[in-house]
Amino acid sequence: MSRKYRNPPLVEALCEFQFVPSQPWDMTIPGLLYEKVRSDFPEKQQQRITVASAFQSGQGGVAQRVESDQRMQFIRSDKSALLQVAPDLFTINHLTPYPTWEIFKPLILNNLEKCQDIAKPKGFRRIGLRYINKIGFNERPIELADYFNYYPFIPTELPQTHGAFQIGVEFPYEGGLDLLRLTFKSVIPEKSEVLALLLDIDYSVSMPESISLHQASDWLEKAHTNIEKAFELCMTDKCRTLFGEER
Repeated sequence: MSRKYRNPPLVEALCEFQFVPSQPWDMTIPGLLYEKVRSDFPEKQQQRITVASAFQSGQGGVAQRVESDQRMQFIRSDKSALLQVAPDLFTINHLTPYPTWEIFKPLILNNLEKCQDIAKPKGFRRIGLRYINKIGFNERPIELADYFNYYPFIPTELPQTHGAFQIGVEFPYEGGLDLLRLTFKSVIPEKSEVLALLLDIDYSVSMPESISLHQASDWLEKAHTNIEKAFELCMTDKCRTLFGEER
C-alpha cells in the first residue's frame, strides 16, 4: 500500500511519449489537438525547449552540442498542468498541487488518445515517466545519512563537510527493456530555506518500439510502481516526518 503524505515533496510529474511516425509530421497537428483539449487547457504558447546536450569531438577538440525544438504548449487556467506537442513528441506535465496517481494516469491516457487519433503514430520510440521531488531544510548542517539512504559517499580521508553535489545512477529493469535513472543533487534554496535537495526519478523504455500502442496503460502502471518504490527506498523515517506521513 502506498504511503500518504500531507506535504509531499513532489514539485513536478511528467510523462513523455516519443512516437515512431507512420507518415511525415503534419504541422497542422498541434492546432487540431488544441481544438480537442482547449476546454481543459485553454491557454496556448510556443516555447523553445532544450531537449539534448552532447559532446562531439572534431579537429578543434571536443565541443558541446545542444539541440532544441519548438513546442506548442497548452496550459490549464490555474497553471497546474500543461500539454506539450512537437514533431513526433507529446508530453503531459503536472505541477503542484499534484493530485494522485489515480487522477494523473487518466489525464495522461485520455490526452494521449486524442493525440494518437490525430497524429496516427506507428508506435512508441520512447515512453518516460518522471517524478521530481524537492526537499528543503531551514537549518544546516545536516547529516544526509539521517534523512536519506541514497547520498554521496565521502572517503574518511576527505573533509566530511562539503558544498554542492550531484550523484546519479542508472538501473536496468525488465531484463534491460526499461531503465530507471536516479539523480540526487543540491539546488539553489528558496528564501525560506538554507538547503534544498532535488531527487529526480526518471523511468523510461530503453528499447525503441518494445511497447506497443495498446500497452501504454500497463506500462505506466509498472513505471509508477517502480518509481514509488525507488522514492521510498531513498528515504529514512526521519525524512518522512518532514512530509507529514499519514499513518
